[in-house]
Amino acid sequence: MKRHSAREKAFQILFQLDINDNDPEKAIEDHLETMEIDTFLLSLVQGVAEHKEAIDNTITDHLENWSFSRIASVEKTILRIAIYEIRYVQDIPTSVSINEAVELANTYGDEKAGKFVNGVLSKIIA
Repeated sequence: MKRHSAREKAFQILFQLDINDNDPEKAIEDHLETMEIDTFLLSLVQGVAEHKEAIDNTITDHLENWSFSRIASVEKTILRIAIYEIRYVQDIPTSVSINEAVELANTYGDEKAGKFVNGVLSKIIA
C-alpha cells in the first residue's frame, strides 16, 4: 500500500474512532477488507491514538480566534495525523506531511478545510 493510500485509510479509521470510542486494532480490522495490514497505516492509527492528548494540546496551543471544540471532526482527524507525522515520524519531511494533510482536507472537508489545515500546521512548524 502506498503511503498516500495508507494515510487515507488511517484518516477513515481515526475519524470513526473519534465518533465511536473503539479500540484502534479492532477498528483497523473492521475497516480493512483484507487481513494484510500495512505497517505505515498501523503506525499512524496506533501513534495518533497513543499520543492523542499531546497532539490535541498542540492543536489547541496554535489556534487563533478558534476553539478546539469548534473544529470539525474531519479537520481534527487530519490535523492529528499530520502532527503525529511531524512530531513522531522521523523519515517523512514536514512539507510532505503538510501537503498530504491539505490534500486530505480538500478531498474530505469543505471548501475552506485545506486552507484551515494548512494555516494551523504552518503555525505549529513555525
